[in-house]
Amino acid sequence: MLGIWMAPFKSYRSYQIFEWKAKRGNRFIHDSETLAFLKAVYTTSKEREMSVLKNNVLWRAQLGNDWRDVKVDDDYVEEPCPFEKKRMKPLLNMSTEGRINPKGISYLYIASDKETAMSEVRPWLNSYISVGQFIILKDLRLIDCSFNFKKDFRIYPFNEPTPKKRKEAVWLDIDNAFSKPVNPSDNIADYVPTQILSEFLKTKGYDGIVYKSTLGEGYNVVLFDINTAELINCFLYKTKHVSFDFEKEPNQYFEQKHYKSKKIERGNKKDK
Repeated sequence: MLGIWMAPFKSYRSYQIFEWKAKRGNRFIHDSETLAFLKAVYTTSKEREMSVLKNNVLWRAQLGNDWRDVKVDDDYVEEPCPFEKKRMKPLLNMSTEGRINPKGISYLYIASDKETAMSEVRPWLNSYISVGQFIILKDLRLIDCSFNFKKDFRIYPFNEPTPKKRKEAVWLDIDNAFSKPVNPSDNIADYVPTQILSEFLKTKGYDGIVYKSTLGEGYNVVLFDINTAELINCFLYKTKHVSFDFEKEPNQYFEQKHYKSKKIERGNKKDK
C-alpha cells in the first residue's frame, strides 16, 4: 500500500486539469504535470484490477441484419437473419472514434448481458439487432471503472482534502468520464482524455476496461485486442418497445415568463 502514497494525485481536480489539457492543450506530447497524473492513475489503478476468466461468455450487438432466401412452396422469399460472423467484429484499422478507441484503432466493445448490449446500440422501434455471444479465449486482466457510477461529485472549494480523499475524487471523475454516453453530435475532442487513459493502461499490460452502462442494467467491457474473444453464436432480435424518461433541468429557460401551449387547429380558418 506504500506505493499508493508515493505517487498521490496533486489535487482533487487532477482529472479535470488533465481533461482540459488533453482537449485544449498538448494532445500527444505530455508535460511533467500530465505525466505525474498518469503515473498516479497507474499506481492507484492496481486497487481496481479485475479478472475475466477464459471461457466466460459476453455479448455484442450490432444494429441491422442480413437477408436470406427461404423456399416457400415453389418460390423463394427473403427473410431477415443475423449478420454473418465477420460483420460482428470491428474491421482492423477501420474503426471510427469511440470513447475508448481513437479512429483507426479497433477495440472490441462487448457487454455483460445481451439486454445491455442491445441497449447500447440505441435501437428504434421495430428495428432489427444482430446479437452475438463471444467466448473469452484467455484469462484477461482488466481495470474496473464502474465503482463510482452516478455518484455525486465532491467539491472541496477552499482546501485540498487528504490524499485518500483526493484519490477518491479523481477516480470518481475518471469513472464518470468512461460511463458518459457517446452521442453522434459529440466533439471528437471529448473522447481524447479517455482515449489517452485507455492507451496508457494498455501499455501497462492491461487487456481492457470495464465501465457501467448508462443505457442498460449491466456493464460494458472494452478489449484492446479484438482477437481475445471469438463469436460462438449469433441471434436476431427486433425492438418491440422504446421508452424515454425525461427530467427538466432547473432554471433552464429562454425567458422567465411561461406561456401556455396553444391548441393546434387543422385546416384553414374561414375568412370572417
